[in-house]
Amino acid sequence: MDVLFEQQWRALVDALESRFGGGMDLQDILYLVGVQELGQGFRTFKKQEKMDLMHVAICTVLVPQGFYEFKGRDEDGWPHFEELSALPSLEPTQQDRLIRRALVDYFGPDPAGIIGQQTS
Repeated sequence: MDVLFEQQWRALVDALESRFGGGMDLQDILYLVGVQELGQGFRTFKKQEKMDLMHVAICTVLVPQGFYEFKGRDEDGWPHFEELSALPSLEPTQQDRLIRRALVDYFGPDPAGIIGQQTS
């Protein structure tokens, strides 16, 4: 067990919960990252858009690991990515850990500092 990583993950969740309310899970955090990366601020999203936001988040946080590359934005401002290498076949707990580690890296050492900032 990686104690440092678990501390970093808990700090991230705590920072997000203090800003957005308690009970945040991995899906909630991915949704927030997707909204942040879309850069259009808060609005009501349709069901398909919510799924697209989570896809944007997963692609975004996995860019540094070399799984995806940002290709640009479409006419509606949605980010698009190209898959560079297939994700390895992982058990659900391993997949969860990969995404959680990528989220810790995305938010960096001071998660409270990035929350709410808009990307350009």
